[in-house]
Amino acid sequence: MPTALLLRGPRALDFESFEHPPLGPEEVRIRTLFSGVSAGTELSQYRGSNPFMAKSWDEASRLFRAADTPSWDYPVRNLGYEEAGEIVEVGREVSDLRPGQRVYGTWGHRTHHVAARDAVIGRLLPEGADPRIGIFSHIGAVALNGVHDAEIRIGDVVVVFGLGVPGQIVAQAARASGAEVIGVDPVASRREMALLLGASEVLDPTAGSVAEIVKEKTGGRGADAAIEVSGVPAALAEAIRTVAYSARVVALGFFQGEARGLHLGEEFHHNRVQLVCSQISGVAPGASYRWSKPRLWQTAVRLQHEGRLNLLPLITEEVPFRQAPALFERLDRGDPDALQTVLTFGEDQ
Repeated sequence: MPTALLLRGPRALDFESFEHPPLGPEEVRIRTLFSGVSAGTELSQYRGSNPFMAKSWDEASRLFRAADTPSWDYPVRNLGYEEAGEIVEVGREVSDLRPGQRVYGTWGHRTHHVAARDAVIGRLLPEGADPRIGIFSHIGAVALNGVHDAEIRIGDVVVVFGLGVPGQIVAQAARASGAEVIGVDPVASRREMALLLGASEVLDPTAGSVAEIVKEKTGGRGADAAIEVSGVPAALAEAIRTVAYSARVVALGFFQGEARGLHLGEEFHHNRVQLVCSQISGVAPGASYRWSKPRLWQTAVRLQHEGRLNLLPLITEEVPFRQAPALFERLDRGDPDALQTVLTFGEDQ
């Protein structure tokens, strides 16, 4: 019986069975192979701290408003956005797709998914590729978007604050763009991973002022750009201190609640620092005539297949789908050595 993960309330995960729907003439049925777990967005839903779960999002005005009924309510059926699967059935009018082809996309933690042919045709995994590269299509797009927003130039010194999964991808993409990358994270294993995957240097923010170290290394100038990926206000504050005069700080992390500790009358004001938000609902404005979310997804997969991004080492644990509740509990408690965790789906699902 097809099964999906269901969040009944804060920290209350369960499974929900559903029937196989009949295929439309231009639809395909996909069996999930792997589904990545996001330790940012998904845990904010799991904990109930996501702003959509406390307020109403007014799409027309693009404002969050206090409301009796929030935009997202329980039960939550859309957990998961990092999936890879295999086509098992095609509709009668689908002639350019076949069972056995592997695809990537966003359909949640569920054993099966039905998608329109048009949605699948642009998300085929390369023949012979490890299907696990597909789980990085969306989070890879988030990271690439952040690098685009940073407007990196070859030879720039770029400091990446936060070396979780998106930060590790940002560091690799910034290096591939020609930057000298300095990674910052308090967790030793994450710093070691960043060095292994190409960062020029890593720093422990608990061991001293990152801003002062980077200023000294650059002859007093500071970093050409900083990308904050952790969603920790103290890291954003230090990123602002770390960059050069009139340089750019990209806030890519998902900040939740009040961002205390930002002293905007100090370096931010006196150094004319540019603070830019990067978020995957839109692409970098200057590139919007050429870049789109589908192109970002496709590029994240292609760069892995070509070997220019090496993301499979970020997978620290693969867990059977039925153990998802226990995995979320562990991630919620905090595991500094966990990077990308993945749910796996057997043939009998």
